[in-house]
Amino acid sequence: MSTELVKGTNRYEAAFRQARQDPGAGEPSWLQNLRENSFELFEHSGFPDVKQEEWKYTNVASIAKANFAPVPASNGTALTKDDGLMSFIYEEARQSRLVFVNGMLRQDLSSLAALPEGVVALDLREALRGGEYESTLREYLEHPVLANGFAALNTALFRSGLLLKIPSGISVEAPIQLLFIGESVAENPPPAAFPRVLVLAEENSSVTIVESYASTNDDGVYLTNAIIDMSLADGARVQHYKIQRESMGAFHIATTRAELGRNAVYNTTAINFGAALSRHDIHVQMDHEGAECSVDGLYMVDGRQHTDTHSVIDHKQPHCSSHQLYKGILDGRSRAVFNGKVFVRHGAQQTDARQTNKNLLLSTDARVDTKPQLEIFADDVKCTHGAAVGQIDEEERFYLESRGINPILARNMLTYGFAEEVIERIGIESIRRELDEAVLNRLQMVLQA
Repeated sequence: MSTELVKGTNRYEAAFRQARQDPGAGEPSWLQNLRENSFELFEHSGFPDVKQEEWKYTNVASIAKANFAPVPASNGTALTKDDGLMSFIYEEARQSRLVFVNGMLRQDLSSLAALPEGVVALDLREALRGGEYESTLREYLEHPVLANGFAALNTALFRSGLLLKIPSGISVEAPIQLLFIGESVAENPPPAAFPRVLVLAEENSSVTIVESYASTNDDGVYLTNAIIDMSLADGARVQHYKIQRESMGAFHIATTRAELGRNAVYNTTAINFGAALSRHDIHVQMDHEGAECSVDGLYMVDGRQHTDTHSVIDHKQPHCSSHQLYKGILDGRSRAVFNGKVFVRHGAQQTDARQTNKNLLLSTDARVDTKPQLEIFADDVKCTHGAAVGQIDEEERFYLESRGINPILARNMLTYGFAEEVIERIGIESIRRELDEAVLNRLQMVLQA
């Protein structure tokens, strides 16, 4: 690990020590010990570097060098509903939204009016102060997420978050939007936020979660380091959309982990458009028979943006299925990384696993590193994987131009069609409409540059 990265670990110590001395935190002793151990791990390991295989193509030295200031219990911003906040709320979630500003849950900006009786939505700070959920949260927080400095730093420094419980047999009709706003203040150092969320979907429940990231400042500089956990009991169904549209000056590090019960269904689609540098780790574990998941995504980057997706889909029991489609569109001098692992363990017979990564390069300077992987230790399975990297099909473009379509429009149509295969899988109309507009606007901006 480089000297610069080691030095970077020291910049969070003051915030950690200050938080430990906060008499109003009221945290149980086990959590204080967990935070201490996590910060010691962070001090020892620092941020990941390119010498580590899992971070070989993503250099986070710029995060280590930046003087980010962890956000305290009071986030220091005065964001209100009149500050353009509602433009980030999807129509279908107007009355079922939870808003976080710099990682801190803001009850005054949230609304739970559309949620049925029995649904629990608690700030982690409140849920951790004793009561019926402390043992559940302890099991969740003490369960290791990833053995890297970002995950350790999140556990050490998160100050707010969410416990969301969907009771057994309850179907939540309205999508629940978790909106994370990055808000930098000019006179303050750039903030670092550490959101932490646990979603508990009990037996035979169903819910749609929209996890969205945005900023009121298109060029704002800040760090988001988020961990989202999904726990699906037997027969539960969760539809999960992650829409990452951070500012172009932001850094976005996120981990999603899902554990599926018997016959549970977890479908997730991740959209990555924003941030100067983004990294998304996805871990899906199927340790009960009959579980199903689809893990789809679209990344669209240009300029000098860098996006990295690492996924692990772990088949541990028989009769489970997973389908994964990830697509990327790259322009300018942007770079993308896709690393997808599918494990089929001993005894996981009748597994059906498919994995595809496709990339469209709009510039000769853009680059993608893709590595789909299958590791199979069972013999009665159906498993496929593949990756493709290419440019716009010249025959298709010639076909459109020969019918009088402008060359620029032809290029946009083919690029839009490439992205639409993922976007059309999103079941919320306002999100599809926003993403359609975002793709077309991004293409138009690139052509005008």
